[in-house]
Amino acid sequence: MAKTIMIVDDSASMRQVVGIALKNANYTVIEGCDGKDALSKLNGQKVHLIISDVNMPNMDGISFVKAVKQMPNYRFTPIIMLTTESADAKKRDGQAAGAKAWVVKPFKPEVLLGAVQKLCLP
Repeated sequence: MAKTIMIVDDSASMRQVVGIALKNANYTVIEGCDGKDALSKLNGQKVHLIISDVNMPNMDGISFVKAVKQMPNYRFTPIIMLTTESADAKKRDGQAAGAKAWVVKPFKPEVLLGAVQKLCLP
């Protein structure tokens, strides 16, 4: 059965690019346009991994990660931050919130898929 990955990014084109890469690797994709929208879609179904941007309106990625980690069904779901942010302080904030990996945009699809495969174990 295909694993489900949630993509959270305010850029529709970025969601599309990441979604195509994941779908081509046989993952099922759920999309959220910001942290608030994504939280509303975490309604109990199994999500194997979340890929989130940091800078988004309504709820930024760090706040989103903190909120996800408070949800019993998702507190152990691995999260990859996919962002233009490369500052160490921001990475530490993400790690402290619960993010497991940090991929900087622009990215190579194979780099992102490598991180996905490492964190999306059976």
